[in-house]
Amino acid sequence: MSLSLTDFSGNIERFSGFADVYDRYRPAPPTVLSQILTQLANIAFPNLIVDLGSGTGLSTRYWADKANQIIGLEPTDDMRRQAQALTQAKNISYRDGLSHQTGLPDACADIVTCAQSLHWMEPQATFIEIQRILKDGGVFAAYDYDWPPTIGKWEAELAYHLCLERVKELEADQVSAQGIKRWEKNQHLSRMQASNCFRYCKEIAIHHVDLGNAERLHGLALSLGGVMSLIKQGYSEAELGLDRLKEVAASELGTDLREWYWSLRVRIGIK
Repeated sequence: MSLSLTDFSGNIERFSGFADVYDRYRPAPPTVLSQILTQLANIAFPNLIVDLGSGTGLSTRYWADKANQIIGLEPTDDMRRQAQALTQAKNISYRDGLSHQTGLPDACADIVTCAQSLHWMEPQATFIEIQRILKDGGVFAAYDYDWPPTIGKWEAELAYHLCLERVKELEADQVSAQGIKRWEKNQHLSRMQASNCFRYCKEIAIHHVDLGNAERLHGLALSLGGVMSLIKQGYSEAELGLDRLKEVAASELGTDLREWYWSLRVRIGIK
């Protein structure tokens, strides 16, 4: 299947204009993820990691001390510029490209990752490209966080959910009009299994802990493409329920950092 950059212009535009917010508030992958993937790939120190939809480089910089070379592929210009500005490791580079058109050589990668981005990619064409660039026995991992994390204050979590429900209502009629393409996350594994691109597929869950407060919960909401898309169209924080979220988060969480408990769903395919 051949798809052009124009086909995904709506998706690319959706993630333009808030790279700093995205990088500041989103979670970084847990250490155990690399341990699992390198074990499955049967290689202690990979030669090349390819990170598709690398965004601001959170998921790419993660590999700096865990592989010889890492390439992040990201079609959104300001996300890629942010990634380049924040990355000091010499073994990391970023390229403009799409998941189904990487421009990389055949059988070059030990591991290909997709952090919270596979649902924005055309599945079958992406899987075919991943199969092409992976070495035999190489590992593909698409992972997504459950949102929001468990933060010890259910009232704040509820306010977050109510805000996102409001955003979905407002956005429902606009997604198709803007040419946005999105695939359901809960079908990632079944699509991988049906693709005939992987010898073995499975889903695992990883749990890890980081820190957050009221500001970060509000920031997490602002880091979502749907929220920022509506803000760019002129919707106010009050109309989106962000003001209520901010108020409840300030009351329940305050400024002190507390432990946040994240659940990470990882869909794995072995070439």
